[in-house]
Amino acid sequence: MKLVDSSGWVELLTDGPLADEYAVHLEDPEQVLTPSIVLFEVYKWVKRERGEEEALQVAAQLEKTEVAPLTSTIALTAADASLEHGLAMADAIVYATAAVHEAELVTSDRDFASLSGVTYLEK
Repeated sequence: MKLVDSSGWVELLTDGPLADEYAVHLEDPEQVLTPSIVLFEVYKWVKRERGEEEALQVAAQLEKTEVAPLTSTIALTAADASLEHGLAMADAIVYATAAVHEAELVTSDRDFASLSGVTYLEK
């Protein structure tokens, strides 16, 4: 199971320099875990940048993956990760979701670069 964070989805949507690398991690939506906070962040970004219609289409794509809600276990794990690694709330929730579900976190967000269980794709 892989978890691609918001930076990866935006990279793919903008056809950025790492789009092909992210596409490999997103080939099989049934093997992709998406925290509900990533759904929030990506939908918000697309709606702001490209409009509601495209945002709804992108949200539908993300919903083909396994969308993970914020549970109490994830919330407490995120709080611990935030304290231990100095992560902001959203990043801590993403990291904790990957940890609780034993998923590989794939990201270009430097805040995750040195953490275990992370595949960091440097821009």
